[in-house]
Amino acid sequence: MNENNYYKIEKIINYLTENFKEQPGLDTLAKEFNTNQFHLQKIFTEWVGISPKKFVQYLTSNYLKNKILDFKNIDQLSDNAGLSAQSRVYDLFVNIEGLTPNEYKSFGENIVIEYGTYLTVFGDCLIAITERGLTHLSFITDNPESNLQALKKQWFKSKIINNQEKISKIGAEIFRNNEKINLFLKGTRFQLKVWEAILKIPEGNLVTYQGIGEIISNPKAVRAIGSAVGANNIGLIIPCHRVIRKSGIIGDYRWGSERKKALIGFEMVKSEKLNASRR
Repeated sequence: MNENNYYKIEKIINYLTENFKEQPGLDTLAKEFNTNQFHLQKIFTEWVGISPKKFVQYLTSNYLKNKILDFKNIDQLSDNAGLSAQSRVYDLFVNIEGLTPNEYKSFGENIVIEYGTYLTVFGDCLIAITERGLTHLSFITDNPESNLQALKKQWFKSKIINNQEKISKIGAEIFRNNEKINLFLKGTRFQLKVWEAILKIPEGNLVTYQGIGEIISNPKAVRAIGSAVGANNIGLIIPCHRVIRKSGIIGDYRWGSERKKALIGFEMVKSEKLNASRR
């Protein structure tokens, strides 16, 4: 799969979701993006495995509402999914550790953070690690410098150094080899509880903010949960893109709503293909 194709796919997905009622076909898409139908179908199918029109059907509100889970049964759902070493995804290989109270109060002082960029299937991202685990993964939507400034603001008392060679190796371990991941997170106790709950959402499924509230035994804290979801600094691995509104509307995403649509649709297609292969 050519990771660079994501940026082309993102534009197609955005166009389709904005014009889905008109049911644009390949001929319309080819004209809109100044390419031929064969090439457009080829890169889209290579990226996700189905046609553009079929892909966007996964993103309609009615379909999404049917995918929203009853989060109380999340453990049973995972068991019934028959998850194995071959079918596990990134979030099932995660150990999570937060800052100690003293480390939190000192804003990460004496912690060394190494960073670099890595090209994923969903675009370029900035990755940062400490000796205790991955601490940052943000998709680059503007330029790497703005992502780096956000990292420095979060860990403003830590020593932050560039180590592209190391990050390239870490990125390959995470995204190509599905190796075990340790996360080292800076967040309040409430934020950590929300992020841990998000990690339990299986790939290809969705949950509402109210559903997150059920799992953390705080169903009325919807607004605070929304803030905690938005404060997640480790994209994709802590899959906050799987949290949507109960109306079936996908909603905002700190790294772009088009990327959130791409993530959700991609995972649904992958999950349904996996389930079909088991039948």
